[in-house]
Amino acid sequence: MDIPILLKSIYRQKIRILGKAELAKVPLFGFIYKSAAVLVERGNPEKRAKSVQQLKSVLSKDISIVIAPEGTFNMTHKPLKEFYDGAFKIAIETQTPIKPVLFLDAYDRMGYETIFSITPGQSRSVYLEEISVEGLCLDDVDFLREKVYKIMEDKLIAYRASWINPAAE
Repeated sequence: MDIPILLKSIYRQKIRILGKAELAKVPLFGFIYKSAAVLVERGNPEKRAKSVQQLKSVLSKDISIVIAPEGTFNMTHKPLKEFYDGAFKIAIETQTPIKPVLFLDAYDRMGYETIFSITPGQSRSVYLEEISVEGLCLDDVDFLREKVYKIMEDKLIAYRASWINPAAE
């Protein structure tokens, strides 16, 4: 549910989404998805490297990139899963600031069990303060990843995101 919420939330800005190549195979949705996403085949190092080059090319054209640093759905009751390094490496290499966005109600709009779990209701988006990468180098990837993670985690807890279960931590 994050993609429809994202597109509705950021409707006045040029964006591309980093997305799983497998989703391009879904009938009808795949056709639309391919035009809005930079596709990545995570299991193929050569194709993954090509996707990184495409992302950098898109950024050079002043088009924002949306990357889910968790890499997939968070099916835990913790605020976030661990983040992968890719988004942070690209941000540092291109000196592009990070603008975290939280989707507080995506879990409530569509659970993970089945597509038939879609429910109507609000879908709140929260834009967090932009995080500069100015002056950072690739040795700072861990620092940047942990900084962004902590900021997002703290805000998800503060906004009481519904999937968080404090007993699960």
